[in-house]
Amino acid sequence: MGALIIFVLLAAVVVVLLEMRERKRQSKAKEDTEPETVQQNVRPEGCCGEHLVCEKETLLNSSPEVVYYDDEELDRLAGIEPEQMTDEQINMINEVFATMREEDVPGWCRSLQMRGIQLPQDIREQALLIVREQRGIK
Repeated sequence: MGALIIFVLLAAVVVVLLEMRERKRQSKAKEDTEPETVQQNVRPEGCCGEHLVCEKETLLNSSPEVVYYDDEELDRLAGIEPEQMTDEQINMINEVFATMREEDVPGWCRSLQMRGIQLPQDIREQALLIVREQRGIK
């Protein structure tokens, strides 16, 4: 009988510890995503929201360091006009874009702009739609 009580108490402690760990993980995940969400939904004053990278936002957030999104292979497309790109080059961009998390798209667009890489029109329109959605622009 005593062993059963000890087993029940031990099981209760394990359940409580697991619940505390899950709450801590959820709290940490919420802290990690909250600042980005707030920042992305706030449009800088004077930003029209019609460009992939708002000039005003770029000036505020830019640094001389280029951030890569596991897309170093795209550097060889720098300076090539979208109309001059081959199907293979467009597919390279599309593969990176297709694996991109939506919250990374604005930063990726900034990165491409800093590297002199232009998006083909259809990919550009899809990226612009995501950026507008994140900025809360209709």
